[in-house]
Amino acid sequence: MNKLIILLTTIAILCSAFTFFSFKPSSSEPVYVDVNKLLEGYERTKVVRADFEAKAKTLQSNVDSLMTDWQKELKAYEKERSTMNEKELELKQELLSNKQQQINNYQQAIRKQIQEEDKKATQTVINDINDYVKEYGKKEGYQIIFGASGTGNIMYASEAADLTQKVLEGLNTEFGN
Repeated sequence: MNKLIILLTTIAILCSAFTFFSFKPSSSEPVYVDVNKLLEGYERTKVVRADFEAKAKTLQSNVDSLMTDWQKELKAYEKERSTMNEKELELKQELLSNKQQQINNYQQAIRKQIQEEDKKATQTVINDINDYVKEYGKKEGYQIIFGASGTGNIMYASEAADLTQKVLEGLNTEFGN
């Protein structure tokens, strides 16, 4: 009888351990992904960010070049100013002022373009992530997948409900293909 109890207890412990270690959140349980970790770990984010930064640097160097040229013209004007008559001074000041205004307008347009490019690049990556999570959820049979961003959307969730690493691996695998 004692051996039977020990055998049944051992079987019960083994069944419990198997159930515990093979636990996977069911598709009806809420799960989440950490959006910030996905953005940081997704390889395409790095590629898109590098492309954006190169483009922004080029655009900014154009502005810097124009400013440098204008500053050189201003210094030359200040040196030659004493040799100019009143009409020449007035004309040169107007030209410099107009050029400065054009550079300022160009600089504002470039800043706006850089902001739009940044927004567009970020949205491209977010769309990739959203599309992948949607397909992943359908494939795995989840009813809902929350996106945690660290701003209070999800205040607490158990680690068992965190799909971030699985989704990130799948995203990077898909991007690599």
